[in-house]
Order: sequence, then structure tokens, then C-alpha cells
Amino acid sequence: MELRQHASIFLVGPMASGKTTLGKLLAKRLGLQFLDTDHEIEKKTGVSVRVIFEMEGEPAFRDRESKILETLSHQPSLVLATGGGAVLRPENRQILATRGLVIYLKPDIETQLKRTADDRKRPLLQNVDRRAFFQALQRTRDPLYQEVADVTVSVDNRPGKKMIEVMLSMLQRQEWITEE
Repeated sequence: MELRQHASIFLVGPMASGKTTLGKLLAKRLGLQFLDTDHEIEKKTGVSVRVIFEMEGEPAFRDRESKILETLSHQPSLVLATGGGAVLRPENRQILATRGLVIYLKPDIETQLKRTADDRKRPLLQNVDRRAFFQALQRTRDPLYQEVADVTVSVDNRPGKKMIEVMLSMLQRQEWITEE
């Protein structure tokens, strides 16, 4: 399979939408490299995203995220998983919309709750009512994800390999990828 028109694929969506898991599988199937902006920030800084949030705050993290997105978005043959909040900044949305195929992985609230039930790492999920938090995030961020998305994929709790088949089928039908 070959990606048409774009050199790279950018995955957007809220936390627990499967950007990293599905991104790795998608990259493997398409013969592309996989990177994750959060992991790249951690590699560059030597500390976790959680520590950056705790020590520097969310605005400083978003600055780092914008810089890494700007750098990685120029790299061809890439599947890039972005952080859930990457779409908050207009300059990031511009980068995403103009430099690659953008796939919005859209989970329902129940899927997010199930996937984060035991999560203690995500800084934004600590000491909050998770259902209310996910609902609020959905209200504010969904329009931003929709704004940049070329393709929207509904994500549920099917295994990753089944979700990839759904994604690849959708991408072929919409002629984003071709059978080569």
C-alpha cells in the first residue's frame, strides 16, 4: 500500500484514542516510520511529560510540543502521533492541515474511561472526575480536531489490528492510499 498526495500521516485525537498504538500498526502496514510527539519531547528533555507539566506547567509543555511538531512535520514517510492538545494552538493546526494527511481518531467517552481506568501517568487526569473531564475536552477540542481532519475514524474497543483494517479500508475507499 502506498500513501498518495501526502508524504506523512498525522494522527490527532484526545487521550486514549489509540494514536500511539494504532499509529505504530499503521506505520508498519504502510512501511512508514512511526514517531510520537510526547515520546520525542521526553527523549529530548530526559524527563516525562508529567514532570514537565508539574515543573514548568502546561504552557511550557505546549511550547515544546509546538517546536517538536514544527520539526517533525517536515520529515517524509512518517506516521506521527500528536498529543491530544496539539490542536489547541492555531499554528499547530496550520502545520497539521498543510503538511500531511490528518486522521482524527475519535473515541466515545466510554472507550476513554475504560482505557484510562488504571492510568496514573497522564497529568491532566489526576484528581478529576474523568467522565466530566472527557466530556468537557470533547466539547472544546472536537471542533478543532474536525477543523484539521482529512479523515475521521470512530474508535471503539476493537483490537488494534481490526481497527487498522477499518482505517486502511476507509483510506483506500477515499483514495488516500493505493494498493501497490
